Amino acid sequence: MRELAPWLRLIFQRPVRLTVGGGLILITLASGIGLLALSGWFITETALVGLALATGAQATINLYTPGGGIRFFALSRTIGRYVERVYNHNTVLRLLTDIRVYLFRRLATTTPVHRSGLSGAQWLSRLTRDVDTLDTLYLRLIAPTALAALVVLLMVVLAGVWFNGTVALWLAVFLSSALLLATLAVFLRTRRISSRQSEREERLRIAVIEHLEGFAELTAAGRTGKHAAWLMRQAQQLSSEQAKADRRVGWHLASSHLLINLAAVFTLWVGFSLFEAGLISGPVLVLLPIALLGLAEVYAALPEAFGKLGATESSAKRLNRESDAPKWDGTAAETDLPAGTALIASDLSIRHIDSAPIFMHFNLTVSEGEHLGVVGHSGSGKSSLANALSGLMPAYHGSVSHVPLAYLTQTTVLFEDTLRANLLLAHPQASDAELWQILELVEMAERFGSEADKLDTWLGSAGSRLSGGEARRVALARVLLSPAPLIILDEPFTGVDAATRKRICQRLEQWLEGKTVIALAHGADALPGTDRMIHLTY
Repeated sequence: MRELAPWLRLIFQRPVRLTVGGGLILITLASGIGLLALSGWFITETALVGLALATGAQATINLYTPGGGIRFFALSRTIGRYVERVYNHNTVLRLLTDIRVYLFRRLATTTPVHRSGLSGAQWLSRLTRDVDTLDTLYLRLIAPTALAALVVLLMVVLAGVWFNGTVALWLAVFLSSALLLATLAVFLRTRRISSRQSEREERLRIAVIEHLEGFAELTAAGRTGKHAAWLMRQAQQLSSEQAKADRRVGWHLASSHLLINLAAVFTLWVGFSLFEAGLISGPVLVLLPIALLGLAEVYAALPEAFGKLGATESSAKRLNRESDAPKWDGTAAETDLPAGTALIASDLSIRHIDSAPIFMHFNLTVSEGEHLGVVGHSGSGKSSLANALSGLMPAYHGSVSHVPLAYLTQTTVLFEDTLRANLLLAHPQASDAELWQILELVEMAERFGSEADKLDTWLGSAGSRLSGGEARRVALARVLLSPAPLIILDEPFTGVDAATRKRICQRLEQWLEGKTVIALAHGADALPGTDRMIHLTY
């Protein structure tokens, strides 16, 4: 359960909302039990009065007070249920926000190398299903369990007041056993199955996503049917294991309800003895057993929730593993740079996890205002070097120090937002005139000038409304808009034709004047003007 500790601490940072939400659930449950118990009391009372009148005896009954109580409980249950659902679902959404922000902040401080260890399908599983299992932790587990224990305590106290201490003691045994069967016992019996199911479900989900992403390749290889059949076998195994867990949950639910019913029968049996002794009235005799039967609603959702607790624990473990990786502050080493220097790499060694070093004892000094070009074939380590120089990839050995920088990575990243929003990420204070100026620089002003929404044109998911070259130029414009004195450009003109690239490079010379530039590409013709060149070889 220690895997859930950081998330539980996060959830309990909203004690007022949790308390109010729990109170609303309690009102709803108490109203339901009160409605059932008072109705039973009222029916019994009217039956006894009717029998007395039938025998000729004088008898009276107050119809208005219990009738008003029944209407009150019916109304409070309905209103309480509605308010509780609205309020607690709002609470869940707030908790979801807290969890996501907390998780994203922790992930943002891990090294990019570690984050790149998972595929897109795996990250999708982490950020959707794993997070979703945590955001309902309060509503599925914490609140129902706490309120069930509170209602049990209330029933035991009422049994002691209306009946006697012996009845209260036996009720405590019956109801506590039922609560343990519906919670802890379910968790212990389904923990391993649920945890394995969580892992298998993630693997199956990833396989399905990869099947869809690689459908064209599978079709070309004639493997679509075989791969789909394999997925179906995995799904059947998953369903078989789930059925096993569901059977265990079902037996525990039935056992807990059996104990509740036995408690009601026991209370009724003892109540007859007390009634014959004249210690309690007939309506009171019926009231408590019927109220106990109302506990079935309180216990009903507990076994299923605790049956999935193993999966929740597994999800928390995965999220903890990914977010507790080696930390990274997003900057290079904090050292003072000599005057007139923009970047220094000293005795730098770079390597990926479980791989041989890419560079050993690499030294580089870049002066302020210098334009450095780095060229090399694919696989020579250009992007790894750029990542290390920018601080995105921690050095295996040595150090890198630099002034504030803007970095155009090899992969084009555009957000599902407007053109304006994507550009302002680099310079939030930039005016519209500056945005159009930078778009003119990369020859994209005419493209968006013809759009109805101009700067507010929606770019689509990952810039899907743009071609590869257009998306690359927007990403380049964003980096060039940054006021940072150092700019690193990794393959800045990917997908851009030679003529357009040549025109942009000519304009860049004036724009980049006074700034320090490190540009990397396969060849010198794919770079803006440089003062010196470094050639990387295998």
